[in-house]
Formats: sequence, structure tokens, C-alpha cells
Amino acid sequence: MDIIISNSSDKPLYQQITSQIKNMIITGELGPGDALPSMRYLAKELRISVITTKRAYEELERDGFIETVPGKGSYVAEKNTEFIREEQLRIAEKHLLEAVEAAKLAGIPLDELMDVFKMLYREEEH
Repeated sequence: MDIIISNSSDKPLYQQITSQIKNMIITGELGPGDALPSMRYLAKELRISVITTKRAYEELERDGFIETVPGKGSYVAEKNTEFIREEQLRIAEKHLLEAVEAAKLAGIPLDELMDVFKMLYREEEH
């Protein structure tokens, strides 16, 4: 599993891990039942604290992306990936609505808001 973390990112390390694992699950790179590396192994590979990987795994489990079996490890949940994608789309729509409302209050035109959105979207891909 290739996870890349950046100390210069605004996102906390655990969020960088969770977003990349979520993406792997949504795109099908990781499928239902696939084992994730142990928290200790991942922490060692990424040269970070086990507490950070534990927090990432706890968030993934809370959001329904993984299941943890005590003494055995963490696995991609059997949950329908289309359902997960829809949940994420709903969350994105909520945040976009807040951005649109803020832009309207500030008198920012749609084309300018779209430019900002496109710029931010491209930054997250790198």
C-alpha cells in the first residue's frame, strides 16, 4: 500500500492517511475483505507515531470504511462502495453549499468561485 505523507501539508498526518485509504477503497484499489497493514507496521513504514496510525484507523472504522477484528487486524469493510461514494458526495455537497452561501454574501461571482474551486481541486491531486 503506497501512502505518501507530507509534513508541509496543512492536513494533519492522520487525515492524510485516512483520505488516501478512503480513496483506495472508493476507487477499488482496495476491495472488501482486503487486509490493511498493522498500525505498528504502517507507523514504522511512514516513520510516524503509532498513535497517529491508530487515530487514522479509528476514523476509518467510525466512517465505515474498515472493520477491526481484535487480535487479527483491520480489513476493508464489506460495505457497498457505491454507498460510501454517495455518502462522500453528500458531505462534499454540504461543504460546497456553505462555500456558495459565503461567496454570495461576499458578492463573489460564480466564475471566480469556480476558478478557486478548480485551483483547490488540482492542488489536492498533487
